[in-house]
This record gives sequence, C-alpha cells and structure tokens, in this order.
Amino acid sequence: MTARVLVVDDLEPNVKLLEAKLRAEYFDVIGAYSGQEAIDLAMREKPDIILLDVMMPGMDGFEACRILKNDPETMHIPVVMVTALDQQADRVAGLEAGADDFLTKPVEDLALFARVRSLTRLKMMTDELRARHATGKDLGVVGSIDPDSDASEARIFLIDDNEDQASRLMTSIGDGNHQVIHEIDPEVALGRARLGDFDLIIINLSIEAMDPLRLCSSIRSFEETRLTPILGVVRVGDTRKLVRALDIGVNDYVTRPVDRNELSARIATQLRRKRYVDQLRSSFQVSLEMAVTDQLTGLYNRRYLASHLSAMFDRAFWTGRPLAVMVIDIDHFKSVNDVHGHDTGDRVLQEFADRITNSIRGIDLACRYGGEEFLIAMPDTDLAFASVVAERLRQEVASSKFKLNSGRDELGVTVSIGLASTEDSSEEDTAQKLIKRADEALYEAKNGGRNRVIKSAA
Repeated sequence: MTARVLVVDDLEPNVKLLEAKLRAEYFDVIGAYSGQEAIDLAMREKPDIILLDVMMPGMDGFEACRILKNDPETMHIPVVMVTALDQQADRVAGLEAGADDFLTKPVEDLALFARVRSLTRLKMMTDELRARHATGKDLGVVGSIDPDSDASEARIFLIDDNEDQASRLMTSIGDGNHQVIHEIDPEVALGRARLGDFDLIIINLSIEAMDPLRLCSSIRSFEETRLTPILGVVRVGDTRKLVRALDIGVNDYVTRPVDRNELSARIATQLRRKRYVDQLRSSFQVSLEMAVTDQLTGLYNRRYLASHLSAMFDRAFWTGRPLAVMVIDIDHFKSVNDVHGHDTGDRVLQEFADRITNSIRGIDLACRYGGEEFLIAMPDTDLAFASVVAERLRQEVASSKFKLNSGRDELGVTVSIGLASTEDSSEEDTAQKLIKRADEALYEAKNGGRNRVIKSAA
C-alpha cells in the first residue's frame, strides 16, 4: 500500500536518505527541516504519517509532536519519532508527547516500513470515519469530538502463558487504575476476547501453546474484535515476528524486559485512539439514524421508506408472497393542535408512534409518512391478515385515551386506515401505485365517517 509520508529532520542528508528508502517502497514523501515547518506542512498537506526527528534547533520534536496531537486538524495523523536518542527516558517522553512510536537509529528498514504501513492503515480507516463525522457536523446533527472526555477505567485482556511475566505486567498495568483480566490458555482466550467487550488486548508474542501470530490474526478477524487495539509483547531483536505481527494487524508493541513507564504510555496511546474511533463511529451512527428517522416519533422517515419499500415490493413480486401497505391518518388532528396546542399534538404523535411500534412485527416497516399520516409496510402478509392488524390498532386507539400532562389529562383520538396489497397486482404495478391504492382507501374511510378501516379494490 502507498501513503504520503512527511519526513522531518534538520539535517538534509537524513531527510534525503529516508526519502530515497521510502520512495523505493513506492511511498510519496514530503520533506521538512524544522518543527514549525513540519506543523505548517501537516496542516496544509495532510500527510498519512509523520517521521519526526527529536533533536532540532528551535522547536524540538517533542514540542512539535505535542502541538500536532493537540490540534483537532492533525491529532489523527500518526507520528513516529526516529532519532539517535537511545535512553529509555527519551522513548517514554516521546510517547507521552503523543507519538505513536519511538524508533532509535539506526532503524531496520524492514521494521520501519512495516510500522509505516501499519499506522497508515489505521489512519485511512480513521479518515473515512472523520469524513462521515464532518458531514454530520456540517448538518448540525453531531458535535465536536474529544477523545479525553471519557477517560474512564478501561478493560484490558492479557493473554500470556508465562505466569511470572503476566503477574509483572498486571502489576504494571494495574497502577493505571485499569481492570485487567488474564487468560493463560490461548484457545480459551479466543472465546473470551469475543465476549469480553475489551478496550485493549495485550498478547505475549512468545506463547508456546499456540502460534501467537495466528492468535492475533484470529482475534483481528472476529467481527466483535476487529477494531479492538492489540498490543504485542516481543523479544528484543525479534524483528521478523514483529514485522509479521504489524502486518497482521497488531497495533503496537513493547519489548522485553518491559519498562513500566513505556508500557503505560503505549497503553494510554492505544486507549486514547480507541476512544477517538469509538466517538467517530458513534457520531456516524447518530448521523445515520437522524438521516433516516423522524426526530419527533422515532419511526423511519419518508426518505428511508423511498429507498426500502421498492426493494420490499420487488421481493414480493419475485417470491409471490404478498406485501400489504397500511396508510393511517389521525382523525381531526388539526383541531387537536388548534384546541390543545402543538405541544399536545406532538405528544399525541409520539404516543401513537409507540402504539404502532407495539402493534407490528419486527419484519414490518413503520414510518411517519406526513404530518399526521403514518405508513406500515407488512411483507409476507395478505389483505385479510393486514385487516385484522389494522382493525386491532383502530380499536385500541379508539378505546384507550391518550395520556397528557403526566397522566393528569386524557384525550380521545381515533384513526382512519386504508389498506392495499400486492395479491392482485399486475406486471405494471409499482410500490408507488400500491401506496396510492392504500391512500385512496384511506380517503374513502375518511369520507365515510372516519374511525374505520377500508380495503382497496384490486
């Protein structure tokens, strides 16, 4: 896979060397020679990943990374610090500044390319969610996202058949006030991972009871854990296994012997990214629901009906199973608004929608069709059965008054219902013609005195 990489180093030969190596792997490379230039280019060019040196005059890499990670426009761009600094304190400082990884020169090309590909895949997934969130934000249906707003206790699943090492890891992780669940058997761990709703999975990549890479691959393939971050614990110098793990989908790694501060920093990074992605996915779901549902009643809206009723009609045509459509109108609803006010009218619409929801099956499609008009599409339903459902709904509405003002007041309401079915449809029939026949039956019910159910003629 290709990606746009921003390489930052105050020494031009270092930039040119990395640029040559990355271009040989078909990456698109941009060069920057200071921290400020890196920030400006990141804002303007929106790279897929940033390889950032630490020791630069003026603004060093730590400060540049903090600025990038604190800006909503660039916080999602992965940052890998590539530097000659080799002290553990420097590595932890880089990770705490927000870096996604900290590689010490000289870096093995294989490991570097694997890390770039791994982080780029994550960024591309995040970009898609960010685009959907931006659309929802432009429409005013979702707000801003703050990955630090819900930094509550996390559930961490540790898979390690070395009990001594697992005990040390659990002690280190426990200092972060997280809930840690340990499993020694990797076969059992597969089932627990799917059911546990974990925020992070840590795997010892040296377990012996099962191929650890196959374990990582299986966890990544499950729908329930496809997006759960995985942190691998790997031996120093085991580059081959690390590269394979990153290619399989392991998000991050820590080398043994494990430094407690580095482990905490890497866990914090993964949990923060997961919160960010979870909020993006949640905002997309909200946007999607608001795009296809009526905000007042919670039923589907006319836009959703238009896209799904045709498919239901085609299925009825090809399978020969009938599709019934019910159009419902609340009688004299204008007088409800005029006499009792629009707030009362809204409450009546909401309660009526609840009654519809309680009267239909899971396979039925209910939507708010207009102001006080509702439509129910009932697949695999003939006109006789639809008539029974419609009559039951009509009687329930007429006999049970609507509660208002927290139950202090009551209001009697009736409905008129028109029915149509595909039972006698011709090849020229369409979903819209089916609705029109149900609509004509509804008008017949209203003209005939209201509070009744009328079936359309064939």
